[in-house]
Amino acid sequence: MDPALAAQISEAVAEKMLQYRRDESGWKICWEGNGVSVSWRPSVEFPGNLYRGEGIVNGTPEQVWDCVKPLAGTLRDKWDENVKSFEIIESITDTQCVSRTTTPSAVMKLISPRDFVDLVLVKTYEDGTISSNATSVEHLLCPPKPGYVRGFNHPCGCFCGPLPGEPHKTSLVTFFQTDLSGYLPQGVVDSFFPRSMAGFYANLQKAVKKFYG
Repeated sequence: MDPALAAQISEAVAEKMLQYRRDESGWKICWEGNGVSVSWRPSVEFPGNLYRGEGIVNGTPEQVWDCVKPLAGTLRDKWDENVKSFEIIESITDTQCVSRTTTPSAVMKLISPRDFVDLVLVKTYEDGTISSNATSVEHLLCPPKPGYVRGFNHPCGCFCGPLPGEPHKTSLVTFFQTDLSGYLPQGVVDSFFPRSMAGFYANLQKAVKKFYG
């Protein structure tokens, strides 16, 4: 992928992530529990929803990031029940790549396996927050594959940051706005994401404890 184009796309996504994080208007909570909240508002990118997850994870930002990072050497497919496999299609820079993620079937197989090809940029901010910023792209080395419905991630990502005075805890804010494609009832999609995101936080906490004690 052309590095200049990749940089342009990624920086625009990173800017959107910051906007999503700063803009507190219009969010409606759809799930709360165990210190985690999931809220949503209509997406401006596609006829679906933008979801926001917020929670505190026991573990340093470095440990939590190691478990969630969408880069080579990730632990993600070892603990995230929504990630079946993760591979790097092209490394553009140390902090930017094109990846392919596959997901298993879900909701009693109402949602068949999906795959996503994303351009991912990792940014580190002055306060120590690390963010992933991703959006789906087409890539010559990764055409649609049999057995998977090609989904589309509109700008999405996470902010993994320190908590002042709590060196062994991490604030994790996540954003998803995914077009699963295919012919799915909207009710199935709307119920899947909040439950899936809540499970993500619970499984992440277990993973940090497992890998880092």
